Amino acid sequence: MPDVLVEHHGIPVLVCDAEGPAIATVQDALDHLIGGAFQGAQVVAVPAQRLDERFFDLSTGFAGAVLQKFANYRLRLVVVGDIDRHLAASAALPDLVREANRGRDVWFVPDLAGLVARLP
Repeated sequence: MPDVLVEHHGIPVLVCDAEGPAIATVQDALDHLIGGAFQGAQVVAVPAQRLDERFFDLSTGFAGAVLQKFANYRLRLVVVGDIDRHLAASAALPDLVREANRGRDVWFVPDLAGLVARLP
């Protein structure tokens, strides 16, 4: 299934396919996530399994670089799926997730229903 642009509560959301290309570099994020958002999306929902393991290891700086690109393009990023094993393996990641989920630009949700419930 390809990435699909849908609308929830009047907000266009690019729902990325779980089987799509892995996001292992910042260029991958630009090409496959941010580039896809130019279809008119304001929010990009990416399955957690598409993100390289380094995204969840904050010491690599990969997550920070990707989040900065989303901020630069004024797009919202939602990581969808179970990240419990990453949370258990990191002291810093739970803090990032908690702070991100308090805001409106980056969220970590268990499923698409969680994303829809959070949108205004």
